[in-house]
Amino acid sequence: MAVRTLTREEAERRSALLSVERYDVDIDFTALPGGPEVRCVSTVAFTCREPGAESFVDCAAEVRTATLNGVPLTPGGDGRIPLTGLAGRNVLRVESVQAETTAGEGVHRAVDPADGEVYVWTSFEPDEARFVWACFDQPDLKAPHAFTVTAPAAWTVTSNSGGAHVEELGAARRWTFPDTPPLSVYNTVVNAGPFHEIRREADGHDLGLYARRSLARVLERDADDIFTLTRQGLAFYGEVFAMPFPQRRYDQVFMPEFGGAMENYGCVTWSDVFLRRAAPTPAERELLAKVLLHEMAHMWFGNIVTMRWWDDLWLNEAFAEFACHWAAERATRHTEAWAGHLADERLRAYLADQGPASHPIHQPVADVAQAASIFDSITYPKGAAVLHQLMTYVGEDRFRAGMAAYFARHAWGTTTLRDLVRALAESSGRDLDAWRAAWLEAEGTDRFVLEPDGGDGGGALTLVSAAPPRPQVLAIGAYGTADGAPGGALERRALVRVEVTGSRTEVTGLPAGAEVLLVNDENLAFAHARPAPGTEESLFRTAHRLPTAVSRGVAVATVWDMLVNGDTTAVRAGRCVTAVLAAETSDAVIEPYLALAADIAELWAPPAGRADLTAELARTCRRLAEDPGRRRVALRGLARTATEPDDLAWLRAQAEDDVDLQWRLLARESELGAGTAARAAALLERDPDPDAWVRALAVRAAAPDADAKAEIWNRLVVDREGPVHAVRQVAEAFWRPGQDEVLAPYAPLYLEALPVLHHGGMIPAMGLSGRFFPRYGIDAAYIDKAQSAARDVAPVVRATLLEQSDKVRRMLRARGRTE
Repeated sequence: MAVRTLTREEAERRSALLSVERYDVDIDFTALPGGPEVRCVSTVAFTCREPGAESFVDCAAEVRTATLNGVPLTPGGDGRIPLTGLAGRNVLRVESVQAETTAGEGVHRAVDPADGEVYVWTSFEPDEARFVWACFDQPDLKAPHAFTVTAPAAWTVTSNSGGAHVEELGAARRWTFPDTPPLSVYNTVVNAGPFHEIRREADGHDLGLYARRSLARVLERDADDIFTLTRQGLAFYGEVFAMPFPQRRYDQVFMPEFGGAMENYGCVTWSDVFLRRAAPTPAERELLAKVLLHEMAHMWFGNIVTMRWWDDLWLNEAFAEFACHWAAERATRHTEAWAGHLADERLRAYLADQGPASHPIHQPVADVAQAASIFDSITYPKGAAVLHQLMTYVGEDRFRAGMAAYFARHAWGTTTLRDLVRALAESSGRDLDAWRAAWLEAEGTDRFVLEPDGGDGGGALTLVSAAPPRPQVLAIGAYGTADGAPGGALERRALVRVEVTGSRTEVTGLPAGAEVLLVNDENLAFAHARPAPGTEESLFRTAHRLPTAVSRGVAVATVWDMLVNGDTTAVRAGRCVTAVLAAETSDAVIEPYLALAADIAELWAPPAGRADLTAELARTCRRLAEDPGRRRVALRGLARTATEPDDLAWLRAQAEDDVDLQWRLLARESELGAGTAARAAALLERDPDPDAWVRALAVRAAAPDADAKAEIWNRLVVDREGPVHAVRQVAEAFWRPGQDEVLAPYAPLYLEALPVLHHGGMIPAMGLSGRFFPRYGIDAAYIDKAQSAARDVAPVVRATLLEQSDKVRRMLRARGRTE
């Protein structure tokens, strides 16, 4: 079936014509333990403002029967059922079957390799509910949903409203859930399987956690932390939005073979990759907290108040990403969440915003296929940073007042950009039209440099932007050596905030003789900064001596921007980041800096400088491993960078009782050409992780062996055997430096695969097209060919392809540059 995508014009016409009163959806999972079929009966009550008009309902499953007001209907063959002769009040009933539950959209059947148990999840963003049952699959046609689910007797079923009435039916049970509040179709969910369940009461809420039985031990280990974060998040958001979460029950379901997490109202679905099989590191714990708080923020931004159309996706995603960092720092123990954002996601956004896939945060979206292409670094981390800047610009108290007014005014409805801006303008007393146009409706990032103004040496400086900048507030910090000793730690002597309104902004109040003047100190603005002319070397020498994670992060962001724009070499940048890593005191950024330093060595450094840079990072990891608080993270870093026999032997000794480290070490040894097949098979046999087969696959992928590469490519890219979480692990092992000859065949094969990479939905498409883009054995001509190929592929693949091709083009340029 060639399934049509919904256009904005069609959605507006349908929304103007119809109002949905309710959905009653009966779902039958009883065939799933032994087969693939999900059977549904969707009954939709809706009204029509123009009796006699025609419209359509979305259904991309196999339609068995369909009636409108008792009259049989014929499916259109394009994922739609035409509706003609509409009455004022209508009842639509559609029986459908979806048998593609392994690699299709909307619903997924997963088999746990540990015990053969079957689990099923649904996930519908942006428009994948139509692959499971008949619905009006657009965000502004909100309605209550009542789910009735028949499932095997040993299974538990979860859905948005919780509190189901359960009937025993012999070999099956029927779960009848209460009506949801008015929700967009994509915010609904049904998950089922023989779950391990944990429940807890907290501040009047009934909190639930679910995972497959083979991960019961891991869920029990992490439950206290997850429940604490959930309680803290619900309390924080209820206060700052002046609207407590209105439902008593709040469930979180960790599912196999799921990608990321999804903010279904009252029942968030997670990938169970977030249940780490080894004890979580500090960065992994912080990531779990931020994802939990991100999805929770969607209860307000996305569920209670929903974007009217996908051009306002940022109203959902940027706000949730901003809010999760805000909540993490204010309400949880993760008080340096914004520093972690700066060291990781924000660097990706800075790069993406300079490339061919950049776009305004708010932009026209012609159809849902295009909408799937903007779940990216612009909408998420840049959007979050811009909202952080907006809160600084208007003041936090006024920002909170505007949010409270927005939710009170629009609860259970849909909104546009102008609704939010109006609420914030009213609460702040500022005219935000210029801010909206500059920050949300234009792409690109401002770049500032601080230049002497030729005054009397008493601190007169000018903040200069080559192009007219956006309205914003940023800060400049002045730093000097704390104890006066050369090379000692720096301390901040002064901090000056300025409101930028033009290309030249006078800066006063900074002391003369500062050793470092740090532009965008405090990380208030989404902006690039450059050292003053002639002071670049000072920045590289002193970045690691700055006193806070955020000040060091701002310096690293400047170095990163210089690297990706060809203004410094990978060797200089890598050494600077490694020095910061060695001096870093914040758990939030140790792991991002380790990853960044390793990426620079492997992907950006010229071949002649790669070995020395990698060895320097390995030595730093070995030293960091002496600190008990850094040990696990440092050992992982060493497993990625060790080359010398002494380091590898030392790692083997450290890994005796650490299965996770053993897998990492095996992958490194495989990459270096050692025979690892027998050891990998033995480790797979004794590893209790039900997904350990992915680790074994990554070990094989890392080998510089043509047969191994061919097997991996065929399994993951051609046959699509691997689940979403396997793609990242295995692709990182597949593309390794120094293996150009065995990797050469996969550059043209990647281009051949592009037309079908969108099959299976948005998340798999992004993973495959991004992770398997060639890193080695290509040249600038290949990049040109890849970017030309982007014209003929699905929008979600096109956007990922353009972003990756631009990044790799910059890598190739950096590899060609020496000191």
